[in-house]
Amino acid sequence: MKNTFQRETAVLIFANSAEVDCREKVTIANLDVFNALTEHTLRIVKDSRLPFFHYTEKEQQGTSFGERFSNAIKAIFEKGYENIITVGNDSPQLKTSHILEAEQQLQLGKTVLGPTLDGGFYLMGLHCSNFDPHLFKKLPWQRFGLFNKISKLIACQDSHLFRLPILHDLDNREDVRTLLKFSKTLTSSFLKIAREMLKEHVRIASNCIEFFRTYTIPVFYNKGSPFSFSRA
Repeated sequence: MKNTFQRETAVLIFANSAEVDCREKVTIANLDVFNALTEHTLRIVKDSRLPFFHYTEKEQQGTSFGERFSNAIKAIFEKGYENIITVGNDSPQLKTSHILEAEQQLQLGKTVLGPTLDGGFYLMGLHCSNFDPHLFKKLPWQRFGLFNKISKLIACQDSHLFRLPILHDLDNREDVRTLLKFSKTLTSSFLKIAREMLKEHVRIASNCIEFFRTYTIPVFYNKGSPFSFSRA
């Protein structure tokens, strides 16, 4: 969370530690996955050569996601930056080119959003004049429809919105399966971990089925005793 040179735009990586992510996303609770996602995000942000700040649960302040996120953005602006680009660690398809494109559009006076398929966004580029912490806290964070809500908020501020390409984010096991269909857009390290995670899930499921087959008492439904007509 540091960088030595002062520039107009800073990047905020708003991402918890792998331990906290495992508690919040239980269906994909895997330390290797979340550590790989954070390392990927840090690498591409560093490659942009923009100043950056990583806010984990230790730096975040507030009781709700919206409050913590708004406070983090406010803290970056209070450091003197005019523009901010925010990203999380749940977009394995994110590239340095997305961040550089966002910065370029910010320099043109635009607001930038990178939408995700689930109705949220993986990147937001914002000028300080378009940031109202009170309105931001009230947005439907982590819920479907966030992208549309924030787009309307930006429109009300008479700011032109520039949209980056739609990407997939990673919230559950189904997202892992979906992302693997776009393997060319993922790093080899993430691919390896994601495939191993799904194999492990299949292995656990198979063991559970075998357990129940072995240790449960079979139930035979009585469909009626066989009988015969006999003559006395």
